[in-house]
Amino acid sequence: MANGLRLLYAYLTALAVGAATVRAYGFPDCASGPLKNNTVCDVTKDPITRATALISLWTDEELTNNTVNASPGVPRLGLPAYNWWSEGLHGVARSPGVTFAPSGPFSYATSFPQPILMGAAFDDPLIRAIATIVSTEGRAFNNAGRAGLDYWTPNINPFKDPRWGRGQETPGEDPYHLSQYVYNLIIGLQGGLDPKPYFKVVADCKHFAAYDLDNWEGVVRYGFNAVVSQQDLSEFYLPPFQSCVRDAKVASVMCSYNAVNGIPSCANKFLLQDVLRDYWGFTDDRWVTSDCDAVQNIFTPHNYTSDPAQAAADALLAGTDIDCGTFSSTYLPDALQRGLVNATDLRRAAIRQYASLVRLGYFDPAESQPYRQLGWSNVNTPQAQQLALTAAVEGIVLLKNDGVLPLSKRVRKLALIGPWANATGLLQGNYQGVAPYLVSPLQGAKEAGFEVEYAIGTNVTTANDRSGFAAAIAAAKRADAIIFAGGLDETVEREEVDRLNVTWPGNQLELVAELERVGKPLVVAQFGGGQLDDTALKHSRAVNAIIWGGYPGQSGGTALFDILTGKAAPAGRLPITQYPAAYAEQVPMTDMSLRPSKTNPGRTYKWYSGTPVYEFGFGLHYTTFAFSWAAPGIAADASPDPSFRGPARSYSIAELVARGRKSAAFLDLAPLDTFAVRVTNTGRATSDYVALLFVSGSFGPAPHPKKQLVSYTRVHGLAPRQSKIAELTVTLGAIARADENGEKWVHPGTYTIALDTDGALKHTFTLTGAATKIATWPSDKSW
Repeated sequence: MANGLRLLYAYLTALAVGAATVRAYGFPDCASGPLKNNTVCDVTKDPITRATALISLWTDEELTNNTVNASPGVPRLGLPAYNWWSEGLHGVARSPGVTFAPSGPFSYATSFPQPILMGAAFDDPLIRAIATIVSTEGRAFNNAGRAGLDYWTPNINPFKDPRWGRGQETPGEDPYHLSQYVYNLIIGLQGGLDPKPYFKVVADCKHFAAYDLDNWEGVVRYGFNAVVSQQDLSEFYLPPFQSCVRDAKVASVMCSYNAVNGIPSCANKFLLQDVLRDYWGFTDDRWVTSDCDAVQNIFTPHNYTSDPAQAAADALLAGTDIDCGTFSSTYLPDALQRGLVNATDLRRAAIRQYASLVRLGYFDPAESQPYRQLGWSNVNTPQAQQLALTAAVEGIVLLKNDGVLPLSKRVRKLALIGPWANATGLLQGNYQGVAPYLVSPLQGAKEAGFEVEYAIGTNVTTANDRSGFAAAIAAAKRADAIIFAGGLDETVEREEVDRLNVTWPGNQLELVAELERVGKPLVVAQFGGGQLDDTALKHSRAVNAIIWGGYPGQSGGTALFDILTGKAAPAGRLPITQYPAAYAEQVPMTDMSLRPSKTNPGRTYKWYSGTPVYEFGFGLHYTTFAFSWAAPGIAADASPDPSFRGPARSYSIAELVARGRKSAAFLDLAPLDTFAVRVTNTGRATSDYVALLFVSGSFGPAPHPKKQLVSYTRVHGLAPRQSKIAELTVTLGAIARADENGEKWVHPGTYTIALDTDGALKHTFTLTGAATKIATWPSDKSW
């Protein structure tokens, strides 16, 4: 959101918190109000017909007034004001559309970990369960008049550049992973796959498109032009949006601040019409909102139009239905008078919005809707609390361990040191709500039964002040073991703040070096959304273990010590690459290309030509595993099938495509095969295991990615000597490559699939026949 809206939001929040009895939302009265005889109140009609009947009654002034997120409604028709902007990234969150009570009912909501940590769990059923709880709590808040029905979440821009301040809001860097994550999230939020008769809430996939720069070296998102090839759009930047829109049927999309190839996203007909509506089938009971003040940004600083009315008109005509801000309601009357837009254009946008509200049951009797019965008793339930803890535990990643973890029973006194050691609000990251409680690492240590001596030592960004070191060193000398909790925070990574490097900020590593010299077992717990160069910690023998915990939410401290003590075993995987510090000097954030070149070492694990400190998908365990191929569908405790000789060694492209045309809605979703892996716990600790399946080979256009993720699943609760089957379905889309025009092809050639980052189990097969196009791509006529 832009600065002006930040101030407005701060004012509205303060006002709302001070008024405990405020009801920000109402519902139209279809029983006895002015609309009772209008078709909008006829539950037998379809949403578009109902919305059209309502909008046909609006005057031109009412049409232009209601083009913004803070819609005033139409009082003469009994249509209440409505704020389209509520937030729910990892729980119902503070936003212009959400009002938390100062105390008592609706004074808090469950606060899950940030998506970057939830993404590290690689557990799609977990994501769906979390989204189901968020939408339940969102509906409960709405029924109390404290939230809207439209939640502007999730952020599914791939976390391509490690310096991006908003990467914490995303599930990670891999588009296949993001596509699976967002599919499950949208199903949970909206209450099913395009559910009838009612959406639970409306979700919003953002930021469309190619947005991963906020403010870097003086380049700001409001006027940045992202130059992106059609190949990279099709293959990297847009697959999560395709999954969200085409497959999960999300009900709204947000266009981004930046321009794409010279045209601001919110005025970009190629994105908003050709791709979104025509190619992916985004129907007219779904709407597009701008990011906040992004319509104004079309005029300045993009300077795409010569006057503001033209900018408002261009956004509307391109397909931006709601302006988050006031620019459109201010300038569309002028645009209408000048003939830049007409009433039909305005009605089209309004119909889309209100058809969506029809699908939310906005005009229907409350007694006929189960979602309208949800209340305070459905918020922060024991199930929600447990799921918040589970999500944090599942996402935590063990990066290094020389055997010091889990902590020995002989360790009773801890020195807990660092800027995250007593963190509370910091556990939530951004786009957060009011949590019911926040368990700091310090509290988590005490609840785990340790005697704890806490010393902050230094802050995240403190550079020239070592005054806290002495107390930290003294505490370390008196302890059996040392936990240093540090990393990043919102002073260095957040919306509108990108980093200039990927090194540890301030003098945190200087303090760690002093702690190393104490000679006690030393664990570094690294927090934050982006990764930091851990080279020094990785190679230091005095640093016994490193774990990464993202922003772990309301139960972060409990989750941390569940892992450290062995009450739970780590099984999370890095959802992003940890680059060496030199990476930040090798490519500017403004370079949107992915493949390596003379000026770019390559982006993400697929293309990076250097050696990462820790690679995408890396994560250690407290136990060991053995793997073997199994026949798909076989029970884990069944004897091996003697006729099974391993996965197929050859596939006919023509046969795969022919079967896919019969079985799948889209060819890219058609299966190649399901690869089953028998996972056996050969160690002593019960543990989950995340099965990541990668493919590599010299198929398709050069250069070729080093490897790419094609399937994953999480095996739960694998006890010592127990085996379970991980079934990994690979689709044609997962192995396809995009050509320069963005069209997807399956190519003949030799393919190698590998389990895990170290290739613990491999299999090579060939695809035979001619290269076959499995997906077209719209032509961008603006080029």
